Amino acid sequence: MLNTVAFHTLGCKLNFTETTVIGKQFKAAGFNKVAFDQPSDVYVINTCSVTDNADKECRKLVSKALQLHANAFIIIVGCYAQLKPHEIAAIPGVDLVLGANEKFNVVSYLHTLNKQQQTQVHACEINDVNTFVYAQSETERTRIFLKVQDGCDYTCTFCTIPLARGKSRSDTITNALKRITEAVNNGGREIILTGVNLGDFGYTTDNNEKRSTTFFDLIKAIDALPLEVRIRISSIEPNLLTKEIIDFVAQSKKFVPHFHIPLQSGSDEILKKMRRRYLSKLYADRVAYIKNKMPHACIGVDVIVGFPSETDQHFNETYQFIQQLDVSYLHVFTYSERLNTPAAQMGAVVPVHIRKQRNQMLRILSEKKLRHFYSQQLSNTYEVLFEADNKGGYMHGFTPNYIKVKTPYNVHLVNQIHACELEKIGADGDVEIRLASTEITY
Repeated sequence: MLNTVAFHTLGCKLNFTETTVIGKQFKAAGFNKVAFDQPSDVYVINTCSVTDNADKECRKLVSKALQLHANAFIIIVGCYAQLKPHEIAAIPGVDLVLGANEKFNVVSYLHTLNKQQQTQVHACEINDVNTFVYAQSETERTRIFLKVQDGCDYTCTFCTIPLARGKSRSDTITNALKRITEAVNNGGREIILTGVNLGDFGYTTDNNEKRSTTFFDLIKAIDALPLEVRIRISSIEPNLLTKEIIDFVAQSKKFVPHFHIPLQSGSDEILKKMRRRYLSKLYADRVAYIKNKMPHACIGVDVIVGFPSETDQHFNETYQFIQQLDVSYLHVFTYSERLNTPAAQMGAVVPVHIRKQRNQMLRILSEKKLRHFYSQQLSNTYEVLFEADNKGGYMHGFTPNYIKVKTPYNVHLVNQIHACELEKIGADGDVEIRLASTEITY
């Protein structure tokens, strides 16, 4: 009889929220969850399509699981399982491969598994993936990631996510408000709204061509909830981050001054080849507008280096553009070819060693940007939400504008919001603080 299950998640926060949903299904079926490095009857690996070595990672994790329990059942789900199910099925030891729709029914397949039989593959055509499945991270966490949107209707030339997750579709506002209320009542202090293309919120599974609600409608409804909670917006496209939304966040008591806005390139020529839905001027205007309304706001940036035909001049345009922007940190991705994407057929391939050099240059710039942003905030007092970690006798927390702070561990601060003065930047890059009072804010 199968009693234990272990999980390993690759990729984005959205994947982690969905692993949580699958984990709850196993728990309801009577399974006990164990760590992935422990012997288990079943191992579930939730894959990502963004990483360029998904096949290698899968093989490594499958091998690790079988070393722990040679007769364990290995189940692969997620984006990579949707994109290349038969490639994954060919990995020795894999018993079950489930695509985008099927992954949420994994428990129902357990009775069909047999180590002596051929690997089962269940992955429907991506155009048939049209249902929204709610997901959120573990409720015991201080900061809870809540999925309110899935899929993407954009056609960026480098991206496989529409092929892996299907069309844009969303939860209802009513359901989202219910989930947030439940999370706060269970101890959640901060909700991070997540999705594949979050700003495209509003398309329902019944009619993807029209929508009666928008992301702006959603955040207004959330703000009206009679709850003491922080709300953070995760990554949102610059063309969908309207001035209306920025103005609303600026005056809100719930929504925090933190935006993560994908850029991908500072060169308009490369942006056009990527089929992004904006040019650099719109991006710069959005950043300037945020900083005008909220000078203390934190702004994160996604950028890709080494896109096909990206010359030294193109990269320098990106570097100079970001250097001049009043942004706080970068997430830098090295371009890698994806099967069935237009970019992979473009030619003019940038050598891998050049991609790595450009990645390193932007990572160094990111470190400088973050330190500069932190230094600007020193001596200010912010409300810090403390988490439960204890690393070397220190605990960490975040200000509303996403400054990571640390202080000697104090169990009474866990999951509490406390006013703190930012004193100095520590050797590890985190900000050291002084508790402004003995009172808990809420």
